[in-house]
Amino acid sequence: MAEKFTRWDAAEYLESEEDMALYLDACLEEDPGDGSLVRAALNDIARARGMTQLARDTGLTREGLYRALSATGNPEFSTVMKVIKALKIKLHAAPSMSAKPRRSPRKKPADELATA
Repeated sequence: MAEKFTRWDAAEYLESEEDMALYLDACLEEDPGDGSLVRAALNDIARARGMTQLARDTGLTREGLYRALSATGNPEFSTVMKVIKALKIKLHAAPSMSAKPRRSPRKKPADELATA
């Protein structure tokens, strides 16, 4: 008997808003820098949430969303932000772990300034 395989679809496993936010966060971390992984994650989350409702919430067409979030899509940043806002996901910025803390310049005591 031959084995039967089905294509794995992340959208089927994104059941809660927390799942979706954690998935997007992981994809933001692992994206190679071209946005492809983030775009794919937004596509998965959009399909899990419902593309028709997302189209209504963003004011974009369903077909336009599918096109923008496809593997060959190249959505404008404003489209990405509309999708993220409609999905009720917040993005946060944090320094990377490899960044060195900036040192503030050392202030001279007042008595040193008077003699200088």
